[in-house]
Order: sequence, then structure tokens, then C-alpha cells
Amino acid sequence: MKKAKKIYGLIGRAVDYSYSPLIHNTAFDILGLDSHYTIFNVASHELIQDALFGARALGMGGFSVTIPYKKTVVPFLDELSPEAAAIKAVNTIVIENGRLTGHNTDIAGFAAPLQQHAESIRGRKIAIFGCGGAALAAIEAFRRFFAPEEILLFVRDTRKARTLLEESGHHKTAPVTIALLDDPERVRECRVVVNATPIGTSGRDDGGYQSVIPLDGNLILPGQIVYDMVYNPPATPLLRAAACSGAIAVPGIEMLIGQAERAFRLWTGMQMPVDAVRKVLKGEIQPTT
Repeated sequence: MKKAKKIYGLIGRAVDYSYSPLIHNTAFDILGLDSHYTIFNVASHELIQDALFGARALGMGGFSVTIPYKKTVVPFLDELSPEAAAIKAVNTIVIENGRLTGHNTDIAGFAAPLQQHAESIRGRKIAIFGCGGAALAAIEAFRRFFAPEEILLFVRDTRKARTLLEESGHHKTAPVTIALLDDPERVRECRVVVNATPIGTSGRDDGGYQSVIPLDGNLILPGQIVYDMVYNPPATPLLRAAACSGAIAVPGIEMLIGQAERAFRLWTGMQMPVDAVRKVLKGEIQPTT
């Protein structure tokens, strides 16, 4: 008798666009695992508890979690990993023996492509644009792995930013200074510039903005590291401007694969065939011209 497939999935809202099924199902197929990954669009925060309790009852293997539910799931889990507890946000849930454990693989996934530059980042200033879970993961990654002198957090809403930092504890544990989006000239002081917003995503209407940084202001300098967490298109306007300025451009696809690889290992205990997955993913995401 054929064994039932182990089911995994993505919990989010209106996330049919996600490439996570392609990533994980490609890896399952290559390794011959009898598993399947799909998308679960949950309509509201109020339904998250029901979704997780149902997953426990059905014996599912686990979930990825994306916006807007990375914090919503936390009270309904049995345990948090140290990384998830540090920022009180979960992007990966492992279900084992009826227990739900929350992890955050965004932190290590974000850090992975920067590790080769670690020595040049330590003791330097960092710029992060954004005020959500992605920005929190980036702050925690810099705090854990790179020891920067200062993290400039560029936001529109300073009150929201203060609340975010206080709830995560980063107002005490990380050298974060809140800055305003309309004062981007300070990025010239920074070794790394990170876009942790959705601005630049293909097909998204951001009021005409293609980049969080004005691209005509000569703000990006040769040798800087510019990291765009947007992965579609692979070469965002910000990354193209960075390359033209002689900066090191780090595409969001590397974080996407990095966090997925760590989630895959948590679920299966196996190493994701990253090179093969990257090749399939890049073939699916069409670059813009």
C-alpha cells in the first residue's frame, strides 16, 4: 500500500504568487521524498488558531509563514527557537509528535550571502529601509553575525518603528537609530544598504516608486554592498543602479533560497539540493529588461 504524502505549506494572505511551492516541491522531487508543498491562504488573523489546530490534528509536517501572520502564529505554538524568540516572529513551523515549534530561518537566510563580507561589515554603519518583519530579521542578523557600529533604520512612521523595536527588544540589544525616509543622504556613510520593503517588486503599484533610495542622487558608492530583499524581478531597479555605481549587488533570491533551505532541513533532516533548486527558480522568474 502506498504511503500517504507528508503535506507542508505556506500560511499567508493572498500569496498565490509565492515561489515557495516551486522551491520545495523541486527539492522533494529531486530527493525522491513522498512529500508535497502547497499554499494556504488564510483570510484573517482570527482564523490562524483554527488553521494550526487543524494542521496538528491532520498530522501535517509543517508550514512556512509569511505576511501578515509571522507574529500572529506565536501564541498558538508550543515552543519557539531562540531565533524566533529573539524577534517574536516565526516564518517556519515544524510539527512533530503533535507539537508545533516555531523557528525563524529568515535571520540566517538573510545573513548567508553576507558572510563572505563579514570582516568588512564589522564596526561599520548599516542602512536598513523598512519597518516590518523583514527589517527585524535583518537587524537581528546584523546583531548576531556582523557586529556593526550603528544600524540606521529608515522609516516613514517613527512611532511604528519605536513600537517595533520595543516589542522585539532591539531598542536595548541592537545599535539601532531611527531615521526618516526623506533623509536618505546618510546611506553614503554605510557599508551595507538593505531594502527590507516590497518596493521594486514586479507588478506592484508603489505610487510610482521603483526604489526606496532615489536613484538619481548619486547616493550609492563604489564598493558598498546593496542588498535588495525583493526577489522578483531578480535585478530590481535598485540592484541595477548599484551595479552601475560599482557597488556589490546582493539579490533577494539568495535570501529566498537561504531561508527555504534551512526550513527544508528542519522539516526533513536533509540538505536541500540548492544549486538545482536555484537553477529551476531562476528559470521561472523572468528577468525584466
